[in-house]
Amino acid sequence: MDALPVFLRQVRSRSEEHQRAMAVLEREKLAGQMVAVLRQELDSMVRVIYLLTQSTERRALLVAASVRGEKWSLPNSRASVTDKEMVDLAQNLQGWTRSVYKFGCAFIHLSALHDYNDRDPLEQLPAQEREDILDHCRHYHGGPSGSAAKFSDLVPYLPRVLEKIAGNIECYLEDLEKGRHNAAEV
Repeated sequence: MDALPVFLRQVRSRSEEHQRAMAVLEREKLAGQMVAVLRQELDSMVRVIYLLTQSTERRALLVAASVRGEKWSLPNSRASVTDKEMVDLAQNLQGWTRSVYKFGCAFIHLSALHDYNDRDPLEQLPAQEREDILDHCRHYHGGPSGSAAKFSDLVPYLPRVLEKIAGNIECYLEDLEKGRHNAAEV
């Protein structure tokens, strides 16, 4: 059995579940979990982008490994492909991935950012990371405005961010289905 249709189904199912979860989390005002869902969706996106940059043979190996539940390894090595490698590649192509991914990781792992009801997570970030996140949200999603934006100002935009990432993933999956490889198209 060809692994690509299974992989595509896995990614699409995960994305659909994230979108349903975001609606519930938004309604319940669970901001930390909203960011965690975004981070998981970004994980799918950086993996698909990584696949688009690989040769046909390597891509098939990685897709098959994913379907079997195995870690991706570097060519001719037992070393794993790291999240950092995939995020860095996506960062070079997207320009915003690293800061959003890193911010999302802080909501996946227990961190000071989980105290967001009492301490603003954006204020705990280095100035450049904070600006990268806010600039991206302003440019692609219309806000939040103002130079002193807080996490609570960012939260209403998170469903839109997820929708955009999910849309990008679907385009990238279509590229995988068509056998495209050109990272510049990503």
